[in-house]
Amino acid sequence: MKLQCDVEVVNRMLPSFGMKSRGKGVRAVVSIGKHLDKSSQRSNIYMMICTAKDRTGSKYKLRNNIEKFFTWFVEEGKATVRLKEPAVDVCLSKADANSLKNFLSAARLADRGSDASSLPLSTLTPVRARDVEQPKKKLAVMSKKDYPLTSNFPYSLEQLQVSYCKLSRVDMRMLSLKALCRLDLSNNHIKKLPATIGDLGCLSELILHNNHLEAFSEALCLSTLQQTLQVLDLSQNRLQSLPARFCQLRELMNLKLDDNKLAGLPLQIGRLSKLRFLSAAHNQLTVLPADFFKLSLENLDLFGNPFIQPNPLDHTMQLAFPLPLQEIASRAVADLRIPYGPHLIPAHLCGELEAAKTCECGRVCVSFHIKTAVSMNLHQVSHTVVLVDDMGGTDAPVQQHFCSLSCYSEFLDGCLQRGLR
Repeated sequence: MKLQCDVEVVNRMLPSFGMKSRGKGVRAVVSIGKHLDKSSQRSNIYMMICTAKDRTGSKYKLRNNIEKFFTWFVEEGKATVRLKEPAVDVCLSKADANSLKNFLSAARLADRGSDASSLPLSTLTPVRARDVEQPKKKLAVMSKKDYPLTSNFPYSLEQLQVSYCKLSRVDMRMLSLKALCRLDLSNNHIKKLPATIGDLGCLSELILHNNHLEAFSEALCLSTLQQTLQVLDLSQNRLQSLPARFCQLRELMNLKLDDNKLAGLPLQIGRLSKLRFLSAAHNQLTVLPADFFKLSLENLDLFGNPFIQPNPLDHTMQLAFPLPLQEIASRAVADLRIPYGPHLIPAHLCGELEAAKTCECGRVCVSFHIKTAVSMNLHQVSHTVVLVDDMGGTDAPVQQHFCSLSCYSEFLDGCLQRGLR
C-alpha cells in the first residue's frame, strides 16, 4: 500500500522545549509493508515515509502503536496519524481522497495486528526521485502518441490541455481531477460532453474549440459550473442551438461561439451580467434576442451572420381575446415576482416562465404577444464592435415583444413620429 501526498512529521515534545514545527509538509511517498526487525529477528509491519531529502525513508512501527486517527478532512485529502512511540503526529495532506481512505484502512488493520496476508502490503524500498517530485500543476498533451493510456493524469493538475489527439469523447479519468481550473480539449473529434464535467468544482475555463459538438447539455448549465465557469469556448463546432437554461452560467465573462450553425442566441442572454467578451461570428443568426439590450460588453463580434433588415411593420402576432387564464396567471407570477418551481407548478410552465419576454411598457408576456424587430447600434452594448458586414455597419436587428395591441400601436406611432422628424 503506497500513498503519494504531502507529509509533515510533528514531534509532540517540541512545545515542551519552546519549539514549534515548520507547519508545512513536503512531498513524500508513504508505504505500509513488512520489515525485518534486527533486534527481535521478526518481521513487523511498518509505515515508511520517503521524501526527496530522505529517499531511503524513515520507518515507524504500526502494530499496537497508533494512538488516534484524525479524519475530519479526509474528503479534502487530509488526515493525521498519531503514533505512541515515537511521540509524533504524521500529518498527511494533498492526497487523493479515495487513496487516502484506503491507506488509513490498511493502517488501522496493521495497528490491530490483522493477518499480514489480508493487508495490501508494499515492499519497503527506497523510492525514485520522480516519485517525490512536487505535484504537477500543468500538463499539455499535443499528439496522440503522447497520450497516457496506461498511467493516470497527475491528480494535482490545475491546467490540462489535450489537443490533436483525435478524442471522440471526454476521458473519464480527467473528471477525477478535482483541482482542475482549466480544461482545454480543443482540436479533437468530441461529439458529446458528459454531464459529470459539471462535477469539476474548480473549473473556470473550458476550451472546446474545433470539435464535433452538436449540443451543449442543459445539465451542465444546472451544475456547479454556475458558480465557477468564466471562460467558455465552443467555436468551430456543429451547434444549432443552446439550451434555454444556458444563461444560468452567470459567472461567464468570455464566451466564444464562432463558426457554428446557431440560428439564435439564448433568449435570456441579458442575465449574463458579467459577460465582457462575446463572439458569435459566422453563424446563422438573423435577429438578436430582446434581452441583448441588457448586456454590457467590452468586445463584440457578430460578423458574417445573415441578419434581416428590420421593419417594425413586419410582425408576428400571437394573441387571443380575451387572454387565456394560464397566460394571465403566468404574467402575474412574473410581474409580481412570485416564487415558483417544479415542486409548485408543472415543469413545462416553469420553462415558459423562464423564457418570458418583457414588453416596452415594462410588463411581462409569456406565450401570447406580438413580435417584431428593430435596429440597434451595437455600440449601445459594447465598447468595441467588430463590423457586422462588409459594408462597415455596426447595426443589427433585435427582437421586440409587445404584451398587447395598444402597446404595439403606441410603438408604431412613435416610429412614425420619429420618421416625420
